[in-house]
Amino acid sequence: MTHKLQAVLWDMDGTLVDTEPYWFNAEVELLDAYGAPWTVQQSEALIGNALPLTAKVLQQAGVDLGIREIIDQLLRSVAQQVRQHVPWRPGARELLAQLRAAAIPCALVTMSEPLLADAVLDHLPPDSFVAQVTGDVVTRGKPEPEPYLLAAKLVTRHYDETSRPGFDSMVAIEDSTTGVASALAAGIPTVGVPNIVPLDPQPGLTIWSTLEDKTIQDLETLLIAEPQVTRG
Repeated sequence: MTHKLQAVLWDMDGTLVDTEPYWFNAEVELLDAYGAPWTVQQSEALIGNALPLTAKVLQQAGVDLGIREIIDQLLRSVAQQVRQHVPWRPGARELLAQLRAAAIPCALVTMSEPLLADAVLDHLPPDSFVAQVTGDVVTRGKPEPEPYLLAAKLVTRHYDETSRPGFDSMVAIEDSTTGVASALAAGIPTVGVPNIVPLDPQPGLTIWSTLEDKTIQDLETLLIAEPQVTRG
């Protein structure tokens, strides 16, 4: 069967796995070590951002460490929590399995780094993603378009030169305003599945309340339909 959908680009934290509480735990643990307060609201404001920006905010909040040290401590903490339990978001693994069975290539586009990405991917079939873009390989992370532009470029290498897909035959799946901004800036139709932070309707974005029971056919409607908000 030939599909109009030629590739799917997945965010990880908050979209594939509900790790946002793990990040909050890691941030609180780090701030506690310096006697500094930290709130859920402060954590939510960082969702989807590049890790160096998060580290700068934690420095300003009272963590007396370098940017790299902060990033490493956060990643180790979240990865350890993931190894104990992977908090899959509803329908994400099932949709990913459909795409794999249909040989539709997927790329992971995350501002996390390989330490955490690998901890998640260890629990999936090894060929679930044909490419990975992590925060350490881009100069300008989300909300800039660079991560999605790079992922789209990497995915097209799995097609021969005569059949390489355009961005209008790909779909990005995101949960945060920062991630949505990145995908849309790259010119990729995007489905938003809000997790902690609500998403506002905008051109190019279709909002679903969940990925549960979603199919390849549902994703393909995004390539031809007007963006819309649905509860399905």
